[in-house]
Amino acid sequence: MAIVTLLTDSGEQDHYVAAIKAKILSTNPSIKIVDISHKIASCDIGHAAFVLKSVFRDFPKGTIHLVAVDAIGKKGDAPIAMQLEDHYFIGVDNGLFGLITEKPHQQIAELNTINPINTTFPEKDIFAPAAAKLASGVSLTDLGKPLGTFKRMIDRQVKATKRQITGSVVRVDSYGNLITNIPKEAFDILSKGKVFTIQFGGEKFRRINTTYQEVEEGDCFILFNSLGLLEIGVNRGNASELFGLEYDSVVSILFDE
Repeated sequence: MAIVTLLTDSGEQDHYVAAIKAKILSTNPSIKIVDISHKIASCDIGHAAFVLKSVFRDFPKGTIHLVAVDAIGKKGDAPIAMQLEDHYFIGVDNGLFGLITEKPHQQIAELNTINPINTTFPEKDIFAPAAAKLASGVSLTDLGKPLGTFKRMIDRQVKATKRQITGSVVRVDSYGNLITNIPKEAFDILSKGKVFTIQFGGEKFRRINTTYQEVEEGDCFILFNSLGLLEIGVNRGNASELFGLEYDSVVSILFDE
């Protein structure tokens, strides 16, 4: 059974998400629709990219991901369908898809080039029919005009030397946990045989936990989460509020020589 996921900034108080689903199901009622999230802040491409990057590989290859965040885009941003890492993505070429992976695309088509329409609701009128067709076996190349490339944005980069790793908070989750872009792989390589200090917001720690429950209630934990990223939190508390850190705050790991 074909799977179509939905990631939008439409919220849950209006008819928008239901209308997108209705359009898909009216084309093929056997399609399985899975909601990723509809609570992305309006036009927050960074948050949407983080969520999509974190979860799309957990779905079976061949899954179709309809992404309607900043769905109108800026002037000149085209609606596209793309195959990437053996998954399919449908949305507007606003830079979001370039943030989810550094791997090259397999194929891209510009949508709404065959019998083009004008619409204020592209999620329903352009993205949803394309997703339904892909899920029903139509080739991506039959959906529109082939493209050679898509828009890529430069994501925040980790800086690493033998003496220091400097990253930043890329997401404050609903628990107030601070998820950084510092990967476990880099830490494991640089920390071998060295004493380290983790610094953020005037705080210093010299330990990495393995579970959230290793610290007492109200205490800070620091661990590498299921994404392999350094995460800072407070057991049954809110690390963002406690430490005054937010999106883009700097987190560093210093290594003693």
